[in-house]
Amino acid sequence: MGEIKSTMDLVMERAARIGKATREELQQDDAKKKGVQLAVDFLEGRIDRLFDAIADHEPAGQMAMRQGAVEGLLRNIFLPRDEAQRARIDKGVRGIIDLSSSAGDVLSICREVQNIVAGYAKHVEQLRGQLEEQIRKQYEQLLAQQGGGQREKIKIDPTLQPKFREEWSRIEGELNSQYNKALQQFKAELGKRLGL
Repeated sequence: MGEIKSTMDLVMERAARIGKATREELQQDDAKKKGVQLAVDFLEGRIDRLFDAIADHEPAGQMAMRQGAVEGLLRNIFLPRDEAQRARIDKGVRGIIDLSSSAGDVLSICREVQNIVAGYAKHVEQLRGQLEEQIRKQYEQLLAQQGGGQREKIKIDPTLQPKFREEWSRIEGELNSQYNKALQQFKAELGKRLGL
């Protein structure tokens, strides 16, 4: 009950702040939301250049739009699970570079982010392959010890074995933790460089 009350208190406080917000603050908030939407449109291919899309709006709201767009793009930089996610991340990085007008320090940080994402994908593939081979050999040895004369005919899929799932879960958790820590540091630095 206390948690619900505190959430309700937060909602009421926010409503009170909105009631006290100046017209300019509300306009800046709207511009920031528009920037987030422009980032989504960019990521989904509805606009080609984020910088130009923001420049088409009135100058008073451009800074807030830029901040909103940067926030939206940074949310879309994470450790990918597949190629589609990786393509979205690459596009997000390109959007950040575009918004920074290819500033040298931002460009180098973005390269580091891309290196982390690419390194993560390679590391996952490598470690998963090694674990699959290790589990396959273990099961083949067990079959050989049991005297299974027909073991050549048996195809073992190590990824279906409980031992594989358990060990992979542990390895993947450690890997995600390490790579996420590095990625978050670079994202924070990008946020600072781009005025968040």
